[in-house]
Amino acid sequence: MLEITVEEHDGYVLCRPAGELDAYTVAQFREALTDLADESYVLVDLSDVPFMDSAGLGALIGGIRRARENDGDVAVACNRPALIRLLHTTGFDRIVPVRETVEEAVLALAESSD
Repeated sequence: MLEITVEEHDGYVLCRPAGELDAYTVAQFREALTDLADESYVLVDLSDVPFMDSAGLGALIGGIRRARENDGDVAVACNRPALIRLLHTTGFDRIVPVRETVEEAVLALAESSD
């Protein structure tokens, strides 16, 4: 079971999935990111995601691509060592900022807009 909350903040939109991001739940996550593609800045908080497989990673990359096609940008907040390792091993952290807290990710988004 995956729950996704979306919160409007000053200058960015926070997308916070909670639950496993895998082949069974990825359609819901992909849809949420597609709905946010027109936003200038999207922050995805993976802190409540205990597991993510390649389907979840693919949806995340697709969401970033759509955001950038619309002149937006994305940052990721994640405090889970296993997910951080996955994002680092796949090179994901070279295409978008990955920070440990939402606050640090907001700062990374602000820096990317300069």
